[in-house]
Amino acid sequence: MYYLALLAAEEGGPASVPGTDEYAASMQRHQEFWTRAQEAVAGGGLYPGSEAATIRHDGGGNAVVTDGPFAEVTEVVGGYYVFDAADLDAALSMVRQIPEVSTGHVELWPMVFWNSQDEPMDTWWAALLREPSGAANEPGSAEWETRVTEHKRFVEIAGDRIKGSGALFPPASATTVRLRDGEILLTDGPFTEADEIANGIYVLSAPDRDAAIALASQIPVGSKGCVELRQIVAG
Repeated sequence: MYYLALLAAEEGGPASVPGTDEYAASMQRHQEFWTRAQEAVAGGGLYPGSEAATIRHDGGGNAVVTDGPFAEVTEVVGGYYVFDAADLDAALSMVRQIPEVSTGHVELWPMVFWNSQDEPMDTWWAALLREPSGAANEPGSAEWETRVTEHKRFVEIAGDRIKGSGALFPPASATTVRLRDGEILLTDGPFTEADEIANGIYVLSAPDRDAAIALASQIPVGSKGCVELRQIVAG
């Protein structure tokens, strides 16, 4: 099964800024983890939350874009991995080895599916789909199939600009992971500081921020959901 690991920590200092020596050292540690972690099939660091765009849709179907992450939270998602693991225990074993995992938390989500291709480039963007926790649909339900049809239309529009995509199981299946003093601490469900929780992810290719926003604005989300768009840091 595929698992999406969302890496979150407080932002601040040079270690959060691409291009600094501290950030480069962190990326090197993640590259070493990537090299030895055979279960890791995708992943990337993200530019700071201050450079994010959040896309919502008003009642008339128009996209409303705001600068910054989807919500003001203490610990901001700064990267992600996708693991192809035999089960939850195997995925948790991988999470425990992620560099800097002890500085924040990891949301671990089982995925309904994951498709990806190639290595990240500096023109790639992570579009994290978020919905209120009560709006998540059960895979196979009529509501789920309706949403699948909507996403198929987006896939037709986006074509080869989609470099990766995945849907997540409902929030009851997620696990929040913290590592403190070498001890792994597990909490059922996603991190609860915000009302909107992860629901899926696209990896998109676009030459610049405006083009990425224009493309991500066409991703179907619920009336109270949003898309958090973040540029991926090329390795």
